[in-house]
Amino acid sequence: MFLEALASAFPSNAYSQEECFEFTRTTSSYQSLSARGRGIIGKVLLGDSGISKRHFCADDPAAMFDAGAQELNEYFEKEAPELSIAALEKTGVDPSEIDALIICTCTGYLCPGVTSHVAEQLGMRNDVYLQDIVGLGCGAALPMMRAAEGFLAANPGKKVATIAVEVCSAALYVNEEPGVLISMCLFGDGAAAAVWSDEGGAGKWQVGNFDTIHVPEEREKIRFINSGGKLENKLHRTVPGLAAEAVEKLWQKRLNDPDQVLAHTGGRDVIEALEKRMGWDLPETREVLNSAGNCSSPCVLFALEERLKKSKDDSRYWLTSFGAGFAAHSCEMWR
Repeated sequence: MFLEALASAFPSNAYSQEECFEFTRTTSSYQSLSARGRGIIGKVLLGDSGISKRHFCADDPAAMFDAGAQELNEYFEKEAPELSIAALEKTGVDPSEIDALIICTCTGYLCPGVTSHVAEQLGMRNDVYLQDIVGLGCGAALPMMRAAEGFLAANPGKKVATIAVEVCSAALYVNEEPGVLISMCLFGDGAAAAVWSDEGGAGKWQVGNFDTIHVPEEREKIRFINSGGKLENKLHRTVPGLAAEAVEKLWQKRLNDPDQVLAHTGGRDVIEALEKRMGWDLPETREVLNSAGNCSSPCVLFALEERLKKSKDDSRYWLTSFGAGFAAHSCEMWR
């Protein structure tokens, strides 16, 4: 499978961590927290989180704190397709050329899924194959690419668009749990779109050697649960170590050493755990965290896009993503 185009999109509303603290402290949700809860928010937003800004689809993010479950879902239904379309349009690929559209997300649920809305709004052919991937959390982009590889293997000569889109502000939830409060201070909105074919060519990037590892006994450490109709993110302090351990097992099965490893952002502690355990330097992953926070599934593709922009002489990458499950994924790219 070969990469034809890659592009990302973010909402126009961007806020520094300090600005996030200022609007968060005005909300009734913040005021209702204990001193300990407010202290956690202040420590993350005003401390060294590795994040300089995050993007939100909402024009008034503070209002989202008081939104009900139905309002949040309606917000997701509006914003997820718009972000997806913005990313796909930036690839420059004509929608009429696309034979399959695969979209992954975990920050909202629609039936029919986001693909139906995107296909309609872009005027795609009515015979385009649509597939929505949900429930894989932050790690979903690589399994989505693996699904695209399978489609192309079964349908030679076709073209597949994949989009990882997350409206994390549609999954806003506040309670006294440290993991809930920390994740609220890290996540942002964004989308990454890629177009793939089975047609090789000079200089084209090929992707393959996909791999996955599941640790279901650690499921409760990082997952979404339903809390009164809203999505509550469970995040345990051991997640950075779990991620590093799982990624190391995947790394041992690589075919070749890459010019660069490109990883899901997770958060500052996750990146530091990966770098310490593996002896890596992850500048692109850190750049994505700094400029967008943790946007969940698109982040590994944001890192890939950053690397492709600045490094013209590379010939091989190793990509990894991880999250809910607990699960971790990897693949290799080369040219």
